[in-house]
Amino acid sequence: MNKILIISTGGTFNKVYDPIKGDFSIDNTSHALEQIASKWLCEFNIVNIIGKDSLDMTNHDRLELLATISHSEYHHILIVHGTDTMDVTAEYLADADLEKCIVLTGAMVPYSVDPVEATANLSSAYGYINALGQEGIFIAMNGVMGPYEKVKKDRSKGRFSL
Repeated sequence: MNKILIISTGGTFNKVYDPIKGDFSIDNTSHALEQIASKWLCEFNIVNIIGKDSLDMTNHDRLELLATISHSEYHHILIVHGTDTMDVTAEYLADADLEKCIVLTGAMVPYSVDPVEATANLSSAYGYINALGQEGIFIAMNGVMGPYEKVKKDRSKGRFSL
């Protein structure tokens, strides 16, 4: 099993309902990630950065993500990211020519609302990163896994496909 760094950037995956504000906000403690990953038989570490919906992410945020990855001793990295700009971040990371195995995943529905999809996506990403025998930037969403250039969000269907 690989030692895995999980970087949580926020996104729908980590949203929780705040009854006082009457709105969803990002859980920066990654409670859902810890709950899921605690079932895995591997060494992992969770780092929380950015804490935004991906539509609010900027290139400065992506630079922070890149710096976190570049300075990490981990070779295998899972990134929990919002689905709306996952492809933008994947391309940004690919342009950096990192010598690491990176898989991005997320959720269309918050874990706090319906844990099934978020759990399935994170678990698929975990299995995929352990099976990959190469470096690069990949996406694992909705049961579809592959290089970031091929896995795209189909907004008309509300899911990812090849």
